[in-house]
Amino acid sequence: MIREALKLVRKKRPLVHNITNFVVMNSTANALLAIGASPVMAHAQEELEEMIGIADSVVINIGTLDKFWIDSMIKATKVANDLNKPIVLDPVGAGATRLRTETALKILELGVTVLRGNFGEISALLGEHGKTRGVDSAEYNEEKAKELALKAAEEFSTVVAVTGKVDYVSDGKRVYAVYNGHEMLGRVTGTGCMVSAITGAFIAVVEPLIGAVSAIATFGIAAEKAYEEAKTPGSFHVRLYDWLYLLKPEDVEKLARVREIEL
Repeated sequence: MIREALKLVRKKRPLVHNITNFVVMNSTANALLAIGASPVMAHAQEELEEMIGIADSVVINIGTLDKFWIDSMIKATKVANDLNKPIVLDPVGAGATRLRTETALKILELGVTVLRGNFGEISALLGEHGKTRGVDSAEYNEEKAKELALKAAEEFSTVVAVTGKVDYVSDGKRVYAVYNGHEMLGRVTGTGCMVSAITGAFIAVVEPLIGAVSAIATFGIAAEKAYEEAKTPGSFHVRLYDWLYLLKPEDVEKLARVREIEL
């Protein structure tokens, strides 16, 4: 399934509309280009209908919030739902402040296609007092991460990906575990935001659960290949882009470590 999903991304080159944060805007745009998609970063409310009208999916990332950006995110979610465009929400730092948690919950109420966050963020959105330090999760428990993905998918009626040492993705009925990735991803800013943006490309071409699993596995494989050639953060960052570009569908089929969990 991952092989076919990557082939479709490369073939269709989906246009992914990002309302994202200042820290990662360049990184996420380059990650989308490297994987074979097309990025657009547009925040002005005045052009949202036109921009989402030509986009294939929308990614909303709450990393750097203010009133203007929140209003744009709310409007973009409504427009995308009206136009039946898939939406990824990255609730960056939910649990760290009330503003972040409440903004993410407000967007979830409007309806998103995939919610992708770390252990602390998803815990906070479920009211389970997840510990978030800045934008990073301060805790991770593998067994609990699986339960969080399933519970959040049921609670918010969407596909949920809880990323960490092992990534768990659920639509509330099925749960997949993704074992690809490398701890060096935690030494480069914005890697979680990159995988959210790439998820936007995959769910533009395949159904949401498979799209989220495929995006996370592909990104994890690229990280593993990058670390084979670069052992320090700066070089690793460069090689990560290279491997997002170099990976072939047959590579991901061979290297993906994905398992459906029996419930």
